[in-house]
Amino acid sequence: MTTETLTKSSLSQFTGSDVWYRHSLVRDVLYTQGVQYVAETGGAYWLIDEIAFAQVQTAVKAEEFQHWILTVNPDQTAQLRCTAGNENTVFMKEIDYTDFPLDKISFYFTNTVLLLPSEY
Repeated sequence: MTTETLTKSSLSQFTGSDVWYRHSLVRDVLYTQGVQYVAETGGAYWLIDEIAFAQVQTAVKAEEFQHWILTVNPDQTAQLRCTAGNENTVFMKEIDYTDFPLDKISFYFTNTVLLLPSEY
């Protein structure tokens, strides 16, 4: 387990990725070094799982470009939402509890790859 803390400023170091990771259960989902960093330092492998598992839903799978947003509330509940790159929500899930360290984070999912916006 790493002792490094996930911060918004630490995410700015990721502007591209030359290494991709394959999701262990949804084998056609890949993710970048930045996403791996979020999972490791933020204790958020569950978040990668949620996004990967949602790819089997028809409405989600139909979107070639997806914008995923996790919003964490002060009471440590959260909402995970996927849009089609605009304000049209194609997936939403309420999270009963999370200790994710940031109040908000975004990801893009396109061409079977999950990445940070700065890596796009």
